[in-house]
Amino acid sequence: MLSLAKPLSSPFLSPNPPLRPASRPSSLRPSSTKPISAIIQPSGLIPRSPGGPSERNSQLYQPFHPPPSPIPSQYRSLDTAARLDILINRLGLWYEYAPLISFFLQEGFTPSTLEEITGITGVDQNCLIVGSQVRDSLIQSGTSPDIISAFELGGADLLYEIRLLSASQRSAAAEFIITKSFDAKQANELARAMKDFPRRRGEKGWEQFDYNLPGDCLSFMYYRQSREHMNSPEQRAEALEQALVMAVTEKARAAVLEEIEGGKSSEEGKGEEGETVKVPVVRMKIGEVAEASSVVVLPVCRAANGETEVVEAPWECKGEGEFGVVAVEKGWQRWVVLPGWEPVVKLGSSGLVAVAFPDSRILPWKVNRWYREEAILVVVDRRNKAVESDEAFYLVAEAAGSSWPVGLRVERGSGLKEAGVGESLGALVLVVRPPKDEVDDQLSDEDWE
Repeated sequence: MLSLAKPLSSPFLSPNPPLRPASRPSSLRPSSTKPISAIIQPSGLIPRSPGGPSERNSQLYQPFHPPPSPIPSQYRSLDTAARLDILINRLGLWYEYAPLISFFLQEGFTPSTLEEITGITGVDQNCLIVGSQVRDSLIQSGTSPDIISAFELGGADLLYEIRLLSASQRSAAAEFIITKSFDAKQANELARAMKDFPRRRGEKGWEQFDYNLPGDCLSFMYYRQSREHMNSPEQRAEALEQALVMAVTEKARAAVLEEIEGGKSSEEGKGEEGETVKVPVVRMKIGEVAEASSVVVLPVCRAANGETEVVEAPWECKGEGEFGVVAVEKGWQRWVVLPGWEPVVKLGSSGLVAVAFPDSRILPWKVNRWYREEAILVVVDRRNKAVESDEAFYLVAEAAGSSWPVGLRVERGSGLKEAGVGESLGALVLVVRPPKDEVDDQLSDEDWE
């Protein structure tokens, strides 16, 4: 039995325990000797500073920054009525009061309500907002102040047209617009030419023009359009003249001059009846039909189905009434809508038919740089069946045993005459190439405003 007469000898039960015991069981040792403040203090967020608490608080990380106000500083002290009065009376330069439109739209005003109050149409509202954003991007990209100041009076519509270009392209385009005194329509053509230029890689003369120069891009667009007007000497000459005026580099001017001289030689080589015929080749662009001022609707036949479809396809296709409703004499399953290009519009849609070939190598010319495997549409005039010209191209039925697995083919007039063929299914009017994939040419997020 435990006796209580003699107390236990333990330093922990002693009335005066030693401050530092010689030994302590490991189970009784605290897990950490650090003070609590050292445990909960996060490392790296509050750096040590010899200064006081106010100095340390100023170094705290603050991730939140309030968004900038859409209202210019000179308008922030005004009330709603005063801000509306600025828009009503157009007080100031256009890019100064344009942010007020964005502010009111964010506050719940609709474009129609804002138009009713201020008289600024919805189209003009969008033009002013986008134009001011493009102007800000020009300032950020380091564009010359002289160029930017040139857009102070009525420059919103010009800057709006170059909105889809990248930041570097906008600066070059803006300078070219001011240098050439372009209007909004010409600025739109310039922007389209700069955006379209990379997609035309591989076409005739493309490498002679400099992509970094807006003038060369616009010159190439006119240079390309001149080949679409082979059957219209006046329009072809006008396009080449514009191409020569806009060209900047010597290589581009040389390419245009070569095309002009080649056209003159071709005209001199024609006979009295003008039997030399060239078939224009064009590539469609995505959205080109929507932007075209006029279009042509044509029935489509598959080349593999032979001459039967070409003969049976609708002959008449025309628009009726105020809405231009397309009317044909009989039903057809496949149709295509093409822009109103000169070779097609000049002949009218009566008797024209589009033939779809799965491989462009069916064409008889072998030297063209773009000659490669791709689907094409061939527009044929069925009214012109007689094989008369040696240089013209005609659609004929494929002979048995041919290496091409199609029912139709295209032949030059000289070859058909040698073979004793005097009649075809129709003469070629135009060769249409499909749009290119634009995935690699899309604008990056930082290019959008």
